Amino acid sequence: MAPYWLSCSTAVLLLVVHISPVTTQCGGGHPGIPGIPGTHGPNGRDGPKGDKGDTGDAGQPITGQKGAPGPRGPPGRPGLKGDVGTLGPTGPTGRPGPKGRSFNPSNQQKSFFSYKQISQTPELDTPIHFVSQILPNLDPQFQGDHLTNGTFTCAIKGVYFFSYHISARRAVCLKLVKGDESQVMLCDTAEGFLITSWSAMLELEPGDTISLQTTKYNNVVTTQSSTSHTFTGFLIFPTS
Repeated sequence: MAPYWLSCSTAVLLLVVHISPVTTQCGGGHPGIPGIPGTHGPNGRDGPKGDKGDTGDAGQPITGQKGAPGPRGPPGRPGLKGDVGTLGPTGPTGRPGPKGRSFNPSNQQKSFFSYKQISQTPELDTPIHFVSQILPNLDPQFQGDHLTNGTFTCAIKGVYFFSYHISARRAVCLKLVKGDESQVMLCDTAEGFLITSWSAMLELEPGDTISLQTTKYNNVVTTQSSTSHTFTGFLIFPTS
């Protein structure tokens, strides 16, 4: 019995010392106490790359039924200006127009006057008397209208153009008078001698009178031969 007991004792002692389960051949023994787990070891190295997987099934989109049109959106902003296009081909020649009527200036409505020179220093608010026609030798059918004591009387209803040039000293104010009403007034000043000019358009009725008159600033020069005084008017187009 001694050897048997000794072998069992030795087995138990080894179990306690190594703290590991030992299965003994001793009949009737109990399992040992589990040992304390050891610390985690280091991470293992990556394994070799695996083989490429099989190709999956291609996804097929599912298209539903077409929806109803949405409401119209607001207009967009204008785009940038495009480049100039190439020149297009020449178009076909148009049909000839109707033959024009022959022009005979003697059959046209005309009305004009053009005078120069002032006989004497004009008085305040009185028509300036121009005494000499600038185109006195025209054919009778082209003769201009006459000024009566510096006054033009309209015979053809229409739009007229008027202009003048007047020589003066220091300061002068002149006005274009239609009937008894001043239509336009122009004043000019200078150191010493001056020549002032002016032009305007007026619509006239038959019987209307037009004259050029001075104001209180009346320094018109008439005593020198080099002075320049002209008064011109003509019909641009009739309106009757």
